[in-house]
Amino acid sequence: MPLLLRIFFSLIHYNSMDMKRTLIIFAATLLCGCLCAQTKVTLPAPMKNATMTLYQALQQRASVRDFQTKEVSDQTLSDLLWAAVGINREDGRLTAPTAMNTQEIRLYVCKANGCYEYIAKDNSLVKLSDKDVRKDIAGRQGSVADAPVFLVIVSDLTKYRFQDAKTAQFGAIDCGYVSQNICLACEALGLATVPRAGMDEAVLTKEFGLKEGQVLLINHPVGYEK
Repeated sequence: MPLLLRIFFSLIHYNSMDMKRTLIIFAATLLCGCLCAQTKVTLPAPMKNATMTLYQALQQRASVRDFQTKEVSDQTLSDLLWAAVGINREDGRLTAPTAMNTQEIRLYVCKANGCYEYIAKDNSLVKLSDKDVRKDIAGRQGSVADAPVFLVIVSDLTKYRFQDAKTAQFGAIDCGYVSQNICLACEALGLATVPRAGMDEAVLTKEFGLKEGQVLLINHPVGYEK
């Protein structure tokens, strides 16, 4: 990088406007590439060793709408995201089933410092926006806005090979599997959550960069019960 900058500054003294224009475009492209490279956050490997049994989690599962502002650690977040829709087999299949293994569910993580997409393939977060959208997700249910993390489930219907009346139904069903995984994993990890449908879809569509056919379905505030 320093060498490239030295070359750039040595060449920019040329008087040719075409040369200057080319160099400015080159610099902007280089800067954009550097910034994009800094947006990926690699999470700690999920531990997968919660001691609570499935039946204990089912017995204790409850919806919580009042949260502490205490942060959720990266390790705990990694454990939760893997349980929600992580890879659990060498062939790349997931902890949640999807119709025809389409894997159309996309999971977004919203915190005070911005919005991210969870990438199961390498257990990472890719930053999409610096905006804190938690209040936009909470809407009129202000009590959940204190949750340090919101998980937002999107069904990417564009991934289906065909589009018919069943497609949206498949996406909604697959979203339900992921939501239930989140509920049970939160119990096992000592976290609290509640599945919700209300959110400002216009704001989230913009901040996530969603396109037509990528449908916002459910959100989960996640944190520690107040």
